[in-house]
Amino acid sequence: MSMLSAIQNRDIDHHLHPYTNAVKHQQIGPRVIERGEGIYVYDDQGRKYIEGMAGLWSVAVGFNEQRLVDAAARQMEKLPFYHTFSHKTHTPSVELAEKLVQLTHGRMRAAFFTNSGSEANDTVIKMVWYYNNALGRSQKKKIIARNRGYHGVTVASASLTGLAPNHRGFDLPMPQIKHVTCPHFYREGKEGETQEAFATRMANELESLILSEGPETVAAFIGEPVMGAGGVIVPPETYWDKVQAVCRKYDVLVVADEVITGFGRLGTMFGSQKFGIDADIMVLSKQITSSYLPLAAVLLGDKVHSAITRYSGELGTFGHGYTASGHPVATAVALENIRIIEEKGLVENAARVGEVLQSCLRALSDHPLVGEVRGTGLIAAVELVADKASRRPFDPIGKVGAAVFETAHEHGLIVRGIQDSIAFCPPLIITEAEVRDMVARFADTLEDVSTKLP
Repeated sequence: MSMLSAIQNRDIDHHLHPYTNAVKHQQIGPRVIERGEGIYVYDDQGRKYIEGMAGLWSVAVGFNEQRLVDAAARQMEKLPFYHTFSHKTHTPSVELAEKLVQLTHGRMRAAFFTNSGSEANDTVIKMVWYYNNALGRSQKKKIIARNRGYHGVTVASASLTGLAPNHRGFDLPMPQIKHVTCPHFYREGKEGETQEAFATRMANELESLILSEGPETVAAFIGEPVMGAGGVIVPPETYWDKVQAVCRKYDVLVVADEVITGFGRLGTMFGSQKFGIDADIMVLSKQITSSYLPLAAVLLGDKVHSAITRYSGELGTFGHGYTASGHPVATAVALENIRIIEEKGLVENAARVGEVLQSCLRALSDHPLVGEVRGTGLIAAVELVADKASRRPFDPIGKVGAAVFETAHEHGLIVRGIQDSIAFCPPLIITEAEVRDMVARFADTLEDVSTKLP
């Protein structure tokens, strides 16, 4: 960027940004996004970008859905805030809880609301501990997550997250959290190993960890149906079946983190449907409101809900909650957002147009920089490598990915660089023509970067 504007300088002076190198930010300043329209956003210089990441994996219905604005305004006029503590409630939260349970076709029993996925997964840890205390199992408290999994950034949820940048400098993870191998066959598979054998090895690794820690100490296993921030990792077909069988064998709860995959992203309402995950707990956020307002939900199956309910009676309360748990404006917006997803057939659109996205990206597989193209529905990643045959990554890892991320802006495209994997997760309203445009812009970006590499 050239000379910084007044708003950029004010931002540098007074705003500490998440997931940002603060020293670099002082040097280059922010890109100021002013408005949105459909799958596009515009900066303060009038430049137009395809938002290929739906913001942060999250804007299902696009960036100017008037129905959500109206739903928020109506609720603000009627009841702008009320809490759900101590036997109080309000209609939007009741209706949303009921709707979410209905969407799981009876697999879940009740919803608990938070403001973010991080808070929701923090809440899950507390619920899992509370549940086992209710059953008199005071030692059964460890939770197993995966390397490269992403579950949030609070002290507890960042411990579940299996990414080094979320641990470095923060004294994380907590000792009760353990991690197993990321189910990424391209990177973790052994020579000559089939995907089926790889899935079996992943399940055996989980079982070995449970046995070495002691089954009486392991409470839950958490995973995203498709891993998002770790690089859009789609597990082998039988992975989830095998992992769940291990969990059931040792009475380990299965937690499906659907913060990214929920509400249609994979071409099914929930990722659990796509992979046959019969979770005890589900976590939802992001597309629940298309991120127009902060909201997340923890859905509890009957077994966990019944135990927590009973134990709260013994202790006198379930002593957990947030000021804005079930905020009436956020839950009203979520209800309208889900109506739009259903009425416009956006889950089906993700399945149909998602096939176009996957095939268009896979058409780039012969490019000398492309190592692997992976994804399902309207989420995908292209992993860039220094050598295709050996799958050798660039050195240093992430430099080329960062170059693609920056250069894409020049082609009117916003993507995400995850080390050297370039992620795509456009709004669910995207059309086939817009997908082809998005991939064409990415191909041009790739060519630009290729010509600059030594």
